[in-house]
Amino acid sequence: MFYAWGEIRFIPVMLGLSVVDYWCGRKMDKYFDDKKKKRIFMLIDVITNLSVLFFFKYIDFFIGNANSLFGLSIPLLGVILPIGVSFNTFQSISYTIDVYRGTTTCEKSYYNYLTYTTLFPQIIAGPIVRYVTVEDDLDIHPITVDNLSLGIRRFLIGLGKKVLIANNVGLLWSQIQNGQITELSTVLYWVGIVAFAFQIYFDFSGYSDMAIGLAKIFGLTFDENFNYPYISRSITEFWRRWHMTLSAWFKDYVYIPLGGNRKGKVAHIRNLLIVWGLTGFWHGASWNFIFWGLYFAVILIIEKFVLFRFWEKIPKAIQHLYAILLILISWVIFSFDSVSAGWNFIKGMFGGNHVPFYNEQAGYVLITYGFTFLLAGFLCTPVFRKWLFKLENKKNKGIQITVSLFYLVMFLFCVAYLVNSTYNPFLYFRF
Repeated sequence: MFYAWGEIRFIPVMLGLSVVDYWCGRKMDKYFDDKKKKRIFMLIDVITNLSVLFFFKYIDFFIGNANSLFGLSIPLLGVILPIGVSFNTFQSISYTIDVYRGTTTCEKSYYNYLTYTTLFPQIIAGPIVRYVTVEDDLDIHPITVDNLSLGIRRFLIGLGKKVLIANNVGLLWSQIQNGQITELSTVLYWVGIVAFAFQIYFDFSGYSDMAIGLAKIFGLTFDENFNYPYISRSITEFWRRWHMTLSAWFKDYVYIPLGGNRKGKVAHIRNLLIVWGLTGFWHGASWNFIFWGLYFAVILIIEKFVLFRFWEKIPKAIQHLYAILLILISWVIFSFDSVSAGWNFIKGMFGGNHVPFYNEQAGYVLITYGFTFLLAGFLCTPVFRKWLFKLENKKNKGIQITVSLFYLVMFLFCVAYLVNSTYNPFLYFRF
């Protein structure tokens, strides 16, 4: 019902994939000791899912590039991307491979499998939920007062992140990126990309919090997807904290099967390039996403084979600044479809483009958004969450009432903002 509300035309696609997944899972279970047959059904399901993903998400990308490369004029198909197709197909593939490996049992009930593959809290923006994570909860998912309370609070935290912070700083980034702020300066370039860094973190982690909270209300427990990534002191650490379910998916189903780090340095570097190229391509059918993934691959290779030899000798503050700088540059690559536009923006950050270092426009923006930036920076650390968690677990009634009022006021602010504002972007339409 949730998916049909916005994408009813793609319901047959989703149901069709669920039938193929379920049928292949049952067949692999039936022929579990026959490796040849089991592999055939695994391949049928994986190829089916990847074919659907390729057609809806990537077909026009490849047609456009073939036209440019070979001087062809093949018309683009104009295929509309079903919302959440990347999350849905990756969940299906993880289920099929886990059943094939015997690391999870085959789901005997089609209704339960359909419930898993269409879990509405996370289907449009993650996190990627593996079947083994919710296997037991699908049969017994107790709706209790404790789960209801935990779920509502987690949902409200996510809603506040999305509405009160991500949307606010996202509006500033939109104005800078789209040229609505015409008098740019070096400071404004940096302010702009910091705004985008806050927007994508609070938006994405906010949706994950809402998904985890909604799931908890219905008695399901999802894996965490973010763990304060901006406190990282290296890019390796950043990817252990950012979109953790996607990183784990690529590690378990691509990196390790390719050999991981077990087959020598050259194979290790090749595997990192493949995995991070695919990670970038997963985010969107555009060259900038591929470059974004390869950018991280190169940094991770340098960290692994060079920097980490003497990493502990470097002051922690320098480590943190290094990570933040590289992360901010990565968001420029990520946010601009045009490689040349992204490069121009990076030049502006480092004094290029013939702009002043500071101007009145920069001062106005810093005064207007200064408090929001400070609040966002503070909330990127675990300090507030730990403090709130301690208060939530105190038995004092006065404190409990105060905490409840905090959530109520935050909810009312979110509602007021949503009613008054027309800016409420959805960043995951390309996922």
